[in-house]
Amino acid sequence: MLVKIPQIGDLLVLVATLLTQVIIGWLYFRDWRMRLSPFWARVSLAALLILWVIVASNTVALLTRYRGRHLPGLLRGFVEAVGMTWAVGAAASLCVWFVFRLVALTLPAEFSAGRRGLIRAAGATVVAAPFAFVAYGGIIERTQFQVKEIDLPVPDLHPDLEGLKIAQISDLHVSPFLSVRDAARVVDMTNELRPHLTMVTGDLISEPGDPLDETLQELRRLRAEAGVLGCMGNHEYYSRCQNYTARESEKFGMKFLRNEARQFQFGQGILNVGGVDFQAYRNKHRYLANAGGLVIRDAARPVTNLLLSHNPDVFPVAVKQGWDAMLSGHTHGGQVTVEILNRNLNVARFVTPFVVGLYRIDGRSGYVNAGIGTIGMPVRLGAPPEISLFRLKRA
Repeated sequence: MLVKIPQIGDLLVLVATLLTQVIIGWLYFRDWRMRLSPFWARVSLAALLILWVIVASNTVALLTRYRGRHLPGLLRGFVEAVGMTWAVGAAASLCVWFVFRLVALTLPAEFSAGRRGLIRAAGATVVAAPFAFVAYGGIIERTQFQVKEIDLPVPDLHPDLEGLKIAQISDLHVSPFLSVRDAARVVDMTNELRPHLTMVTGDLISEPGDPLDETLQELRRLRAEAGVLGCMGNHEYYSRCQNYTARESEKFGMKFLRNEARQFQFGQGILNVGGVDFQAYRNKHRYLANAGGLVIRDAARPVTNLLLSHNPDVFPVAVKQGWDAMLSGHTHGGQVTVEILNRNLNVARFVTPFVVGLYRIDGRSGYVNAGIGTIGMPVRLGAPPEISLFRLKRA
């Protein structure tokens, strides 16, 4: 069993999760269990033990390359989802509980018993609120697919490329928590946009055993005037299906660009689209190692260079290499985003400064698509699933 070093976001989640479980266990055995009847004490203890086993298995999966591959895909996904949902919900609820506990301790002794009871009732309701929000994010927002229309500024854009429409979908993660039928809805919504080009920026599935062939069958229905292109995500790499995905998709005319480029001419304007396989964070010093050679520089006829990279963290390197714009995914827009004091907080911000939306460096544009599916916890909050429609405009 190989041990891997977690990324900073994973490490913070791991520490918070384990600390939360230790505190819950201490509070349960010290206080909470005494307030329950013998029957409910046994039920709650059994539930906690099951949840702790699931959290432990998810911790092993995070710290090693073992991801429960001997389990059926549905069961594996269920175990991961329950563990993540419990970890996030429990941590949020515990924080709320401490706040109300602190408020209760600061109440003056003469404070009426009725008002104390009201505060306790309100506290119990608020403590349960994180799980209610998680339920909303899992049942409602997770499949509320939205189309976002974006003007994509490009320097020295040829007039014949002005207004060119490019659709992007990313991070489908077809799995036990996003069905092939949901993927079909995304394809239909994308086709309704009537783009000149459609881009698919990786992570078609989540794990080995997910319905890759069925997903590809849906993607073959994508229609765009000039064609459909894609790049590989980290989950194609983890699932060891990069070569298979590229080979099967090319049979129906969808081209995954693997450190290669394709040129398209619209009138007198030329669009050069390059694509790379997933660029791992651990290889930051080698980002886009061979991609610079895909950039076309032609003084006689200006060419717009557009890069597809699943990982948005490479954007500054892409700008230095001469790419005019870049489309990415990978972050899911944070997947669960909380706004506090006009700041959006999510785990993705611990990994990359490029979380979601449009970014500009030296006049170049990079866009991070919020994606369609989920990973880990099958929930979206404050980061609705997105289909992007870009219109190129001169910067």
